[in-house]
Order: sequence, then structure tokens, then C-alpha cells
Amino acid sequence: MSVLRAAASLTGLLMGVLLTADPAGATQTHGAPEGLYVHQIAHLFFIVSMGTLEFWLRQRNLVREQGWKYIQLAAILFILWNLGAMTVHFMDEHLDLLGIRKVGFWRIHIDSLPGHFGLALLYYLLKLDHLLCVPAMYFLYRGLRRLLAEAEAESAGESPP
Repeated sequence: MSVLRAAASLTGLLMGVLLTADPAGATQTHGAPEGLYVHQIAHLFFIVSMGTLEFWLRQRNLVREQGWKYIQLAAILFILWNLGAMTVHFMDEHLDLLGIRKVGFWRIHIDSLPGHFGLALLYYLLKLDHLLCVPAMYFLYRGLRRLLAEAEAESAGESPP
């Protein structure tokens, strides 16, 4: 009976935390300029890292194997995601060409100056950064899983899957 009470208490606590949590945005804005600079440098470092990985995979001809192909695709998607996130951060903090207003829990309104509709559309599309980041994480997972399966099959003396 005590296990059931503990499970009910834990479930109640978890529900309380989930229901009182503040919304988390897909991209972050940073008040002080130092935070933004460090954050942008981190995006740049991630881009260079993924570019180096992609270069290394091609140089060693590892992209012939399925697992490494998935990891290569993940690296490319991470590069694109970081470029988009850096652009959105720049537009949020440094450009006064757009007016972004929160009009609801799930909605924002983007006002653009006359002649800058394309910039507003670009901002909107780049705010959908999860459309690059989530597939990148999925392909990284698939690639690592495939490499693990191949290593386990090789150590057991079997042919790889």
C-alpha cells in the first residue's frame, strides 16, 4: 500500500510542476549584451564543430556506411539550425525593422516596415527552428544506434545488420 501512496504522491508532484511551469520559447532572447555574445559564440563553435565532423567523415570515406551517413546528415542539419538560430538572435537584438508582439500563448504578431515583408517572412520561418533541430537529433540517434549495432555484431562474429 505504501508503494501506491508513493506513486500517487510522485504523480501529484509531477503534475503540479508541469501545470505551474512557465512557457519556454524555442529561441531565447538575452537582455544583457554579454549573454548574447557568449550565446552567439557558442552557436559559431557548434557550427565549426559540425563542419569539422562533416569534413572528417568525407576525408575518411566513412559516409559509405549507413550509420555514418545518418551522422553526416545530422551534422548538416545542426549547421543549418545554428545558422538560423544565430540569425534570429541577431534580428531580435539588433534590427529595428520588425516589431514582434506576443498576442497569445501560442501566437506572435510580426509587424514589418513597408518594403520589409520578406524579412518578416524570413524571421517567421527561422523561428521554426525545431524543424531542423529535432530531425538532426533523430538522425544522430539513428546513426549512433546503427554504429553500436554494427560494433556488437562484429564483436559477436556476425555479419553487420
